[in-house]
Amino acid sequence: MSVRSTWRGVVRSPLGITALVLVSLVALTALFAPAIWGAQAERVDPTAITQGPSAAHLLGTDTLGRDVLARVLVATQLSVALAVAAVIIGVVVGALLGTAPSVLPRWAGRPITTLVNIAVAFPGLLLALFFAVIFGVGTTGSVLAIGLALAPGFARLTQTLSAAIAGRDFIAASRVVGASRLRILFRHILPNIGEPLIVNATVAAGSTLLAFAGLSFLGLGVQVPAYDWGRLLGEGLNRIYLNPAAALGPATAVVVAGLAFNLLGETAAAALGGRSARPQRRPRTTDSPASPLAQVGGDDVVLLVDDLRVSLPTPSGWVTPVRGVGFTISRGEAIGVVGESGSGKSLTALAAAKLIEAPGVVTARQLEFCGTPLLTTPDRALRGLLGTSLAMVFQDPMTSFNPTRRIGSQLAEAASEHQAISRRDAAVRAVDRLRAVRVPAAERRAHQYPHEFSGGMRQRAMIAMGLMNHPRLIIADEPTTALDVTVQRQVLQLLAAVRRDTDAAILLISHDIAVVAQTCDRVLVMYAGRIVEDLPAAELHTAARHPYTRALLDVIPDLDTDRTTALKTIPGRPPAPSAFPPGCAFADRCPLASAVCRERDPELVSDDRGRRVACWHPVTGDGPAAALPVITTALPVTDQEGAVR
Repeated sequence: MSVRSTWRGVVRSPLGITALVLVSLVALTALFAPAIWGAQAERVDPTAITQGPSAAHLLGTDTLGRDVLARVLVATQLSVALAVAAVIIGVVVGALLGTAPSVLPRWAGRPITTLVNIAVAFPGLLLALFFAVIFGVGTTGSVLAIGLALAPGFARLTQTLSAAIAGRDFIAASRVVGASRLRILFRHILPNIGEPLIVNATVAAGSTLLAFAGLSFLGLGVQVPAYDWGRLLGEGLNRIYLNPAAALGPATAVVVAGLAFNLLGETAAAALGGRSARPQRRPRTTDSPASPLAQVGGDDVVLLVDDLRVSLPTPSGWVTPVRGVGFTISRGEAIGVVGESGSGKSLTALAAAKLIEAPGVVTARQLEFCGTPLLTTPDRALRGLLGTSLAMVFQDPMTSFNPTRRIGSQLAEAASEHQAISRRDAAVRAVDRLRAVRVPAAERRAHQYPHEFSGGMRQRAMIAMGLMNHPRLIIADEPTTALDVTVQRQVLQLLAAVRRDTDAAILLISHDIAVVAQTCDRVLVMYAGRIVEDLPAAELHTAARHPYTRALLDVIPDLDTDRTTALKTIPGRPPAPSAFPPGCAFADRCPLASAVCRERDPELVSDDRGRRVACWHPVTGDGPAAALPVITTALPVTDQEGAVR
């Protein structure tokens, strides 16, 4: 996100506008107050000593008869200037300390890291008092003291941000070409961490104002004849019983200025993170023609999805990456969803599992699980249904398990939360489920932590967690990602066995169309947030009619592929969710596209055999779709007698 878009996000929110108004007011006062009220602030009036508030002196006068309000306004310049100077020192010194380990040799960088870690453990005010004693009493000493007290926090922040950037591929590429550490630091690392440092510096300015006021109040900061808000606050407290307004004025100034900087920093941080303090309008849902899925139902239907739309807010407005998806899954049926990255496969599955939280918006004509509408039923009523009848297998099981808890206890929690069984019985069931998914030494493995499992074993444990209850639908989102071929085959065989033994339906999401074709009964091909083709898996390589489906089949290499020729690819790339074209989203990559394809989006139409396709120029007959290769990552699902299902 650019600096311009970040601050545009600040201006958009009411809180950001308030912060900008307050900061602007403080800045204007600092610039023009000495010229406007400077003479009044220095005018000594022996006849008006220590007076209370009046029409001539709204906050009263001090011991020399000078106007307190004028002095508070004039003190804005010095107070803000000292705070900004200290923040600059803190950011610069902190950035140098934070990036030193990246530039210096390890033997020199390690002591600096240790020193920063020790300094961060001390409170900032304690460090400021320590440095104030070293640098001495006065304005210069207080600026250095507070600036160096801020440095450890910015050094730790710089270390964290630099570590996140240092692992990126472009840093490795710079090292490969021989760039020096200093060049990498100033050209690649610092530009990428500049915005977070600026945002945190804005927040720190507010606390720095308070720190300066504290030092001056204690007599360690600004000295006579100069004065800032802290010194005025100390003078006002000495006669608080005679004139409370003399102390209230500088105290209010410190609070308002500190609040302005803090609000500005917090709002900028929200804009930098892509959040907006102003609630965005929800996207309008367009009425679409009645779908034939609306009439599909019955006891065998596990999941009914009709005209599903998922909308997500972005800094530039709402986008709808899933638009008008509809399908059904019956008991014991396996449906595969394929498509390139960004086609909406995972978002569709998450919406069906009620895992898309605010501010995301899910709408549908019908979205029912086991006959229960998911969008209108209260979450408390859905909790038991989804917890017992829906299982989710994510593509990265390492992040799906709590690394601080044993596998067995996490599996047992899934049963004890939704079933009236004791903790002991739940633990026994956890071992039994691990044994059912063919985890060797299940009793011993149940007492191990996730990091002690291999990738394939963790995926098996995820499936076992789904089986702790009695799932009617298993959603497997890329369950074989990052697994070797042998483990992929085992996981897919395990899902097939679970389907056969429990009669559960399976929604398998994958990039590999060959795996889906040989594992599932039906294939849904998604592109740009829509289903573009729906057909039986057995007819995929002979009856696919959408050009995109045929392109996916055509790029699959097989054992007969000539190794001397380049692998086939689909030219172009899918459109971004924020830039879907008015017509067919695949038109720019389709060799059969015509003018109508770029003007109108085709509807998903069914034929007399129940196959659906959304294309203005569907391929008819046995077209040139590539034959599926024989792969070893999946086997056809068979029943107990060995017949293919």
